[in-house]
Amino acid sequence: MSRTALDLWVGIFVAIGFAALVFLAMKVGNFSGLDGRETYRIEAPFDNIGGLKVRAPVKSAGVLVGRVQSIRFDTETYRAVVQMEIDKRFEFPADTSASILTSGLLGEQYIGLDAGADIEPLKDGDRVLITQSAVVLEKLIGQFLFDKAAEPAAQ
Repeated sequence: MSRTALDLWVGIFVAIGFAALVFLAMKVGNFSGLDGRETYRIEAPFDNIGGLKVRAPVKSAGVLVGRVQSIRFDTETYRAVVQMEIDKRFEFPADTSASILTSGLLGEQYIGLDAGADIEPLKDGDRVLITQSAVVLEKLIGQFLFDKAAEPAAQ
């Protein structure tokens, strides 16, 4: 094997290794999107989004139906507004509710959509009005301790 052919094979091997690293980085970072499928955007206001991040999954019945596109703070209502990209294959009724849920006890947070019964589907730019904010564990523990302290002492 000549020196040129050997250099060519080394170059090809390095290029394949670099492409594999880029692919793995995109998979780990959830940059894969929805495989280039057509989407529509909806948004939902929440009192507390907890640790929800951009590119977090949007699931319905455990199936990935979209991704969180952006998160912003509405200065008029003082609520967080989450914009989601939903795969066009999945239509949801206009009275769909959105909840911020956690995978496992300390897993990543995602948005769960529960379909309503309305005949009209959500369209591009619509807003989900029924939302449930993230459960903040520290707040629950604090409320529990506060309630226990307020109870009268046992006799």
